[in-house]
Amino acid sequence: MRPQGSLLLLASLLPFGAAVPPTPGWKFLEKGKLGIVGLEAIVVSPTLALFFDRATNDPLRTPDGKVAWGALWNLETHTATPLKLKTDSFCASGALISNGTMVSAGGNDPAVENLNQTGAVDGRMGLRLFAPCSDPNGVGCTVFEDLDNLKLAETRWYTSTLRIFDGSLMIVGGTHELQQFYNTDPVNSFEFFPKKDGGVPRPSAFLERSLPVNLFPRVFALPDGKVFMVANNRSIIYDVEANTETILPDVPNGVRVTNPFDGTAQLLPLSPPLYIPEVLVCGGSDKSDQTPVEELSSQDPASSQCSRITLTAAGIAKGWEVEHMPQGRMMPEAIVLPNGQVLITNGAATGYAAIKSVGITTGNSNADHPVFTPILYTPDAPLGGRMTQQGLPTTDIARLYHSTITLTPQGNILIAGSNPNSNVTFVPDGQPGFSSEFRVQTLDPPFMSMPRPRLFDVPKKIAFDSKVRPFPPARPARLTFFALMDLGFSSHAFHSSSRLVFMDAILAANRTALTIFTPPNNRVYPPGPAYIFVTVGETTSVGAHVMVGSGANPPVADEGEHIFNAFARNILNLTSLQGFISLSCREVPQNFNPRLVVHVLRFFFCVQFVSEGGCLVMFGSAVAVQLIFQTLWFRWGRQKPPEMMKSFLARCMCAQCYQGGAKGIAHLGFILEDNRKWCKRLTVTDG
Repeated sequence: MRPQGSLLLLASLLPFGAAVPPTPGWKFLEKGKLGIVGLEAIVVSPTLALFFDRATNDPLRTPDGKVAWGALWNLETHTATPLKLKTDSFCASGALISNGTMVSAGGNDPAVENLNQTGAVDGRMGLRLFAPCSDPNGVGCTVFEDLDNLKLAETRWYTSTLRIFDGSLMIVGGTHELQQFYNTDPVNSFEFFPKKDGGVPRPSAFLERSLPVNLFPRVFALPDGKVFMVANNRSIIYDVEANTETILPDVPNGVRVTNPFDGTAQLLPLSPPLYIPEVLVCGGSDKSDQTPVEELSSQDPASSQCSRITLTAAGIAKGWEVEHMPQGRMMPEAIVLPNGQVLITNGAATGYAAIKSVGITTGNSNADHPVFTPILYTPDAPLGGRMTQQGLPTTDIARLYHSTITLTPQGNILIAGSNPNSNVTFVPDGQPGFSSEFRVQTLDPPFMSMPRPRLFDVPKKIAFDSKVRPFPPARPARLTFFALMDLGFSSHAFHSSSRLVFMDAILAANRTALTIFTPPNNRVYPPGPAYIFVTVGETTSVGAHVMVGSGANPPVADEGEHIFNAFARNILNLTSLQGFISLSCREVPQNFNPRLVVHVLRFFFCVQFVSEGGCLVMFGSAVAVQLIFQTLWFRWGRQKPPEMMKSFLARCMCAQCYQGGAKGIAHLGFILEDNRKWCKRLTVTDG
């Protein structure tokens, strides 16, 4: 009998379905019209995406005939349902919190633009709540607003949001009033929902330093609970609990990456056992932020630079690693795919964000020359070979200012919006400028037209630091990865709260049990909704919707186990499973017997470490184990001992030593940076 409430994987595994078409490939497909400009987007259920616009003259109407500036988009029927809102959500941000509720924060004052004929009221202190929606078509699902009792401490327009380790919402920066370009009336502070610190915002020296190009800061929750931030060309790590900041190196070459010089940023996939965080920042502009706005032009070239930093002591000391996209991009957006690759799309080759404010515009647009072909970025590839546009399609729809993109539970990419105008505007053919865009597209990966693996009987809730034991699959023939994902909130070239955490999986030697290890704690994956995708070879399943953690209202207490404690215990458990594991490191030979690794790791993790000095003990143990390992390899394998300990233990197991608590992280100094093919995750394999 199959265990009830378990994750059942039938991948490759079982027959996938229909026959494979002759030439599957990436495809742009038009899916209908949204009825509002989709300038903010978030997936709120397996079948629904929620969009916000400004309170203006969009064609979509509520049942009582009023203008709508919110809508639910059905991912299956490709139809829009209007939502009634009270406050103007223009240029707000949002995220899902620990209980599954979507919270949208900030917005615009419609009276400034004489748009109060819509009935909207000032949204700059607005908080909009969309509770989990069980109806697949969104029937009865509404946005809740309480203008008297549910509001921010400060007025915020162009703010960023982030779900943090306790499941609450962190609200970062913004401006008090509508700005034409530079941030001249800044809100240089953080606040939270639900409120912390008695509702008093926390001043931010970082936001002060990053003026005047610091709107929509790019912020990411790190696996130790801290927060990485980049605004303008500056970056920090912010400790939410201690209210302190650690200054990091500036983005190289004077490239600025936040509004109105919008680049994009993404937290790269987090992989066990150490979940070492890396951030990628792409596009923007190297123009000085002291340039008078009237001297800027929609024809100024955007930056092609991508900068990447590893957030360990060694990585920070090394600084940002620079590479380049095939073309410059202003206002691109990057999303992580379930296989760990990053898709970069949308944007313009020249100009800036914002509307009709630089010296030379193209119609109302501060940007020109839309970029119509996406880029696929492979994080594990060698520097210089990570980006490609080969095989990717070209669209004919410009996605410029106020456009959005999100991964869907179906595994394809939903794209909407673009409106570099103050209101709904249609530009005649042959005239300069760009029309308001209501068309919705999907960008479908090749597997959308192929037989796909499937997930069955997924539990509604998954605890931290737990094992999920599915019914055993058939014999897998290819590498299989399990991705736990927050699909994020898209607005202004930034995908806030987006996250991918790979999960280990072990297939027992007798093939009667498959064990999947969930993230160790709520800092590796902040508690809240997620989707589980399984990728077999080049084919990805539909995402299974789960709640990670208790599903309680925020703030929630720490759940799970420390990273090292959890991993050490899992390693020791492997021997009792008599299991086979494989490592997705390219250095591992085909004839490698993974049982040897299990025994080596069992010895290695018997080393106890309770202080910073414990890292030195681990280093000494690693050296000793390396000698033993290579001796055994030479004796049993009868071949030259490979550099396994260097790439596996030294890089993967010992990359950093977590002390826990307020002391933070102590990092080892022997990490070798010349070869980045370290072990990324344990995976189901053939044995």
